[in-house]
Amino acid sequence: MDQHQHLNKTSESESSEKKKTRRCNGFKMFLAALSFSYIAKTLGGIIMKISITQIERRFEISSSLAGLIDGSFEIGNLLVIVFVSYFGSKLHRPKLIGIGCFLMGTGSILTALPHFFMGYYRYSKETHINLSENSTSSLSTCLINQTLLLNRTSSERVEKDCVKESGSHMWMYVFTGNMLRGIGETPIVPLGISYIDDFAKEGHSSLYVGILNAIGMIGPIIGFTMGSLFAKMYVDIGYVDLSTIRITPKDSRWVGAWWLGFLVSGLFSITSSIPFFFLPQNPTKPQKRKVSLSLHVMKTNDETNQTASLTNQGKNVTGFLQSLKSILTNPLYVIFVLLTLLHVSGVIGAFAYLIKYMEQQYGQSASQANFVLGIITIPTIAVGMFLAGYIIKKFKLPLVGIAKCSFLTSIISFLFHVLYFPLICDSKSVAGLTLTYDGNNSVASHIDVPLSYCNSECDCDESQWEPVCGNNGITYLSPCLAGCKSSSGNKKPIVFYNCSCVEVTGLQNRNYSAHLGECPRDDACTRKFYVYVVIQVLYALFSATEVTSSVLLIVKIVQPELKALAVGFHSMVIRTLGGILAPIYFGALIDRTCMKWSTNSCGARGACRIYNSTFFGRVYLGISLALRAPALVLYIVFIFLINKTFQEKDTKSLDNERKLMDEANLEFLSNSEHFVPSAGADSKTCNLYMKDNAVAD
Repeated sequence: MDQHQHLNKTSESESSEKKKTRRCNGFKMFLAALSFSYIAKTLGGIIMKISITQIERRFEISSSLAGLIDGSFEIGNLLVIVFVSYFGSKLHRPKLIGIGCFLMGTGSILTALPHFFMGYYRYSKETHINLSENSTSSLSTCLINQTLLLNRTSSERVEKDCVKESGSHMWMYVFTGNMLRGIGETPIVPLGISYIDDFAKEGHSSLYVGILNAIGMIGPIIGFTMGSLFAKMYVDIGYVDLSTIRITPKDSRWVGAWWLGFLVSGLFSITSSIPFFFLPQNPTKPQKRKVSLSLHVMKTNDETNQTASLTNQGKNVTGFLQSLKSILTNPLYVIFVLLTLLHVSGVIGAFAYLIKYMEQQYGQSASQANFVLGIITIPTIAVGMFLAGYIIKKFKLPLVGIAKCSFLTSIISFLFHVLYFPLICDSKSVAGLTLTYDGNNSVASHIDVPLSYCNSECDCDESQWEPVCGNNGITYLSPCLAGCKSSSGNKKPIVFYNCSCVEVTGLQNRNYSAHLGECPRDDACTRKFYVYVVIQVLYALFSATEVTSSVLLIVKIVQPELKALAVGFHSMVIRTLGGILAPIYFGALIDRTCMKWSTNSCGARGACRIYNSTFFGRVYLGISLALRAPALVLYIVFIFLINKTFQEKDTKSLDNERKLMDEANLEFLSNSEHFVPSAGADSKTCNLYMKDNAVAD
């Protein structure tokens, strides 16, 4: 009999061990799958951010419209966030995450699809790329008293192209794809974190979340690397003869293979979704939960009913409204939401156009800008976030200490941001925009600059954008407007000769030529770029430390039971007013600094070709600074209220402790049968008496 019982116990222990092993393996599989989904999520996000300038040029749209496309991700996210937050935990969480990853990948692929239906990219009105003809033959030079045959005969072709392009509006597919990506990304973080919190060993969930966030940083590293590589490739690579492409990656009309990044990230996201469909809803419910139920069978009915009523109340609409009212009437929470909204709006808007800023301000190509950002941003942000967490843990900072630390890092990053202003380069010397066409005088406005005697008889198309750099260091809008009479033909690099507008500037070497492309930035501006990179590293470091502090502050200034709602509402405000609106109004203000717009086949305005770099720099940096300055003022108010609130709480808690101690002493003394001390008896006498009685007993 004893042997039989022993065998039963052995079999039960073996079965429990198998269940634990299955649970462990299921949970580990979920962690591995979630890690891949985190990489896919961050990869897709960074690909969109670094491709927004390429998309703007490819679809001939303004920066404000490009900002709306960038914000469509947040629109998609907001459409389903309530559904996911409320119903997600009740449904099959791994499958929901898998569906989300699949939608995220589908959205990325949909974003890339217009490339395959739009035809070849035309970087100028004269370019009609054909595999059998050379596109460089359409370059126009100064033909005195002659009308260009191209301008006479191309009207029918332009009209057909106009109908074709105006009816497409292909950018809407990019908008829809990015919005679908936002819908798909929604369940990954909340459902993934809740799954980990439910089934991880006690005390291990924070470790797993930290590991996930660290692994997620692989996505931006891959994204910036791919962005740098694909930006060097011509958009129609594989379809056209690259020897016929006369522009280079540093040309403002250059469009890289932006669609390749979306295809790669989309396929990666779809692949990452597959494991989730084979994972169980619960990884073999742990034995601890069953044991805990048996241990708590003696719980009274009153306690059970009370717990059930509280749960039902939490799910009630009235309870939700009361909870929402509670956080919205919390002045600390409201002020913190406002200051983080201002701060984050500046960061989101600036990052959306950071590559454009580096291109226009310092003459860097998109490939170079992606490479620099990939080397600087990711490692520095990772170090900053880790450093903030280490300092808070090492010194065991209280809530006031965390707020002061965050305020200090905000001031430092603000000061580094101010240092960007002296690094703004002077505007480029462009004849017809910043200078007269003879190059001898500056102009008050870039609008309708009159022709000069050096090119007035050339019969040039003033809307053309085919920049050439004269030997005098001045950029001209086209070879014709530079007064160039001849060219080297199809030989690269293409050089134009006998340029009359270059001649009138008084060059001593008598070499009045120009080569295709804008003039490069001078050495002084290049040196400013190196200083800019150094400051960018320090700025990113201190800005990253604020992320950790903000997460801790948002959950510590509300009641413990309202933490989830506080974080959710804060995220919704940031996404709506920051993620959606910031890129739009940043783009709209940047558009105002444009000096030369492209024109599409219908004659409508397209993308901007060149900006007033000085004005652009001031606007770009000024908007961010204008948003962050009031955030610092609100930080001061926030810290003051924290000090006031917690000092009052400490005073009240001390008073309550004293009252409780007095009541306990009175209760003890009144219940004592041996001794009732007089009003003048001290504690030492009382202790001695109690000691003597204890010995006597």
